[in-house]
Amino acid sequence: MPNQNNSWKNKLYFGDNLDILRDKIPDNFVDLIYLDPPFKSGKTYNIIFQPEVGEIKGATAQIKTFEDTWNWGIEAERNYEGLISGTITKEKPSQKLIDWMKAMRSYLGECSMMAYLSMMAPRLLEMKRVLKNTGSIYLHCDPTASHYLKLLMDAIFGVDNFRNEIIWRIGWVSGFKTQKRGWIRNHDTLLYYTKSKKFTFNKEYIPYPADYVRRGGGKPTGKGIPIEDTWNCHSVDRLDSIMIMSFSKEKVGYPTQKPEKLLERIVKASSNKGDLVLDPFCGCGTTVAVAERLNRKWIGIDITYLAIDVISKRLKESNIRKEVDFEIDGEPKDVYSAKKLVEKDPFQFQIWCISKLDATPSQTKSADKGVDGIINFHDPSKPSYVGKGIIQVKGTENVSPSMARELKGTLKSQNADFGILIIFKNPTQGMINEATKEGCFKFAGKEVPKIQFLTVEELFKDPIPIKLPSAVFPSYRKPIIEKELEKESQNNLFGNK
Repeated sequence: MPNQNNSWKNKLYFGDNLDILRDKIPDNFVDLIYLDPPFKSGKTYNIIFQPEVGEIKGATAQIKTFEDTWNWGIEAERNYEGLISGTITKEKPSQKLIDWMKAMRSYLGECSMMAYLSMMAPRLLEMKRVLKNTGSIYLHCDPTASHYLKLLMDAIFGVDNFRNEIIWRIGWVSGFKTQKRGWIRNHDTLLYYTKSKKFTFNKEYIPYPADYVRRGGGKPTGKGIPIEDTWNCHSVDRLDSIMIMSFSKEKVGYPTQKPEKLLERIVKASSNKGDLVLDPFCGCGTTVAVAERLNRKWIGIDITYLAIDVISKRLKESNIRKEVDFEIDGEPKDVYSAKKLVEKDPFQFQIWCISKLDATPSQTKSADKGVDGIINFHDPSKPSYVGKGIIQVKGTENVSPSMARELKGTLKSQNADFGILIIFKNPTQGMINEATKEGCFKFAGKEVPKIQFLTVEELFKDPIPIKLPSAVFPSYRKPIIEKELEKESQNNLFGNK
């Protein structure tokens, strides 16, 4: 493990951030941490997959990314006891933190909020360990749990190392929100702490408006207006959430995606070029994309392979530079590690297989009517038609002709053009015979077999030996319509749609 940032290769870690923080990241190693963890919202969040050509019926899908719901149970008890005993973290908890957790359990009881805090506490403790003495941490949350998280951060980082509570105004209010009885919530909170009193901070300014004059009537000569701890609260400080801008160029379909301008402000202020930035709940990868663009080194961690795949594609397809250099740690590298993944988490194995074909995953953890993944494609001769291929993934090592017959039945019930069966072992002759009977379908003058078999071993080949239509839609994309963001923001600000 390297001891200097300049020898660190950018990494995406696939796995539980507690395990990765504890086992793979050294002490005093990271310059800046930004985390946007679950907010304890009680909601289920989906990622939207949409084709290039627009709103075509049957071509848009969504899949659950995570459930932000918490219940006291075996996992919560394990987190709580592991933290108190110091057995699940490399960093030993202080007596102050132990006393605080015990007090919270006494006060709250075994409820959902206590389960949430028991998840967050050991992870924040490990983040303190990996943070440099000159480092900073920004915890992004909302009023649901911000008051509890503030006390938890005090217990871990120290009351004296609290720097600011930053209020980020999300943007204009319209639609369903306006019908609320009572005050409308329109902000998130960022709890800003440092590890010590000696920390990196680059003061940032907003440029003076063109018509800005001083009290005496003279033009300003300074750097601009210093940024306060209330963001997006003035016309000269536009920092709206991309989630309220229907046509934002940044969107990748991720439900909790934050705007790059928000992360740019944080990264510029609390790190320098060459510093190492960590996002332990990296979701769709806004933090790492911004860190890459601003010439920082970075680490991203997420527990779902769907997020890792979205980030990987986002980085590779970005215009930051010709090639973004990074590694993915935790994804299968060979058949053996693929088998280990299917033993540990069959659904994440399924997502990994689907991602290798750049397809859209099924919407549920159990097979969706026999469909684990979908490949949409466009026939240039039929502008309004979207073709469909389906993928089935079998985690077992057993293979038989019944698998081919099952896929044939699913093709008919789903009205699909072709199907792919991913298996560990080579197909039997009986399976090959069943596939041969189905023949091919014609696309743009070429023939694509209606049933194809693909082994897990073949997923590691480049290119993967599979026949696909040439006009396949990517599994996720940026928005369909692109507009000038500033113009759109102004229109929505004044109630225009």
